[in-house]
Amino acid sequence: MTKAQEVFEKVNTLIDGGMSRPDAFKQVAGEYEQPVNSIRGSYYSYSRGATGGGSSRTRRRETTPEDALADARTALERSLDAIDREVEVAAERATEAAAEAKALKESAAERKAAIAERLEALK
Repeated sequence: MTKAQEVFEKVNTLIDGGMSRPDAFKQVAGEYEQPVNSIRGSYYSYSRGATGGGSSRTRRRETTPEDALADARTALERSLDAIDREVEVAAERATEAAAEAKALKESAAERKAAIAERLEALK
């Protein structure tokens, strides 16, 4: 089993258990001690291959106008799928950023108080 497949299965298990996808990526990233983006990349890399999203290049001796149109159609359809993936990934990043901002905001007063206390001790 490849690491990408392990990541894919662990993330999906966590999601099936009720965890959000961004949280599942964070947890698996912690387990592997790697950045979340690396885990996300492994997950999507494996998912494209596992779902048949690999190369669709065909071998032919000559290109006919029909072949060229079919290739163009396929490329445009892949572009539509890529846009959907981009939107999903951007939404996940936005969710993660919002959670980080919320955590920083909630801990700001406590962190400022601790620093102010240490400043007073230095006087």
